[in-house]
Amino acid sequence: MSLIELSEVSKIYDMGAEKVHALDGLDLMMEKGEYVAIMGASGSGKSTLMNVVGCLDRPTSGSYELNGTAVQELSDEELAAIRNREIGFVFQTFNLLARTDALHNVELPLVYAGIARKERRQLAEAALERVGLGDRSRHDSNELSGGQRQRVAIARALVNNPSILLADEPTGNLDSVTSQEIMELFDDLHDGGNTVILVTHEPDIASHAGREVYLTDGKVVRDVKTGSNGGV
Repeated sequence: MSLIELSEVSKIYDMGAEKVHALDGLDLMMEKGEYVAIMGASGSGKSTLMNVVGCLDRPTSGSYELNGTAVQELSDEELAAIRNREIGFVFQTFNLLARTDALHNVELPLVYAGIARKERRQLAEAALERVGLGDRSRHDSNELSGGQRQRVAIARALVNNPSILLADEPTGNLDSVTSQEIMELFDDLHDGGNTVILVTHEPDIASHAGREVYLTDGKVVRDVKTGSNGGV
């Protein structure tokens, strides 16, 4: 059984008189432990695909199974629960609470999951150690560099031990040296057993993945295993 299985998935946005086919009968499967880069030009459908895979949006038609669960059949509450349990998100803009320390930022998904305070603290501290920020846990996010903030965001994404680490342009707001450090961290996380999906338009970022999936007009037009980082 594949971790992710999308079959004939379409996503249509109604823009008044016009209907926009963001995804158009897309088929895609991903296995546990893969490191995949989703690529394409602006308007290709890669952000919509990320939203569907991340259970932030539902397909208009077609089917999506995540870890054996038919996502399109879930209620909003069930969708939120599977999102919190199965998917760790990393965004280009970090999405951290500014005047809140790193530890409490990382704890947030555990609060939503109803985890007791003592266990939350232990899990959050362990996640920060994993990304090399154990000594910055009490620093507010606005006291951290861009690279450190992205590491906090990655720790937050990891803290629930999700099935998938889903990163949308994770180095888009970082300089080249910091970008390389963040990508080395993703490489290490993949080597440690995490399934990593990157949405990017940058070939040098995509080159870290073991598989590159290219979208055009909401369809997969190229799907190649590069072998650069242990693609299955």
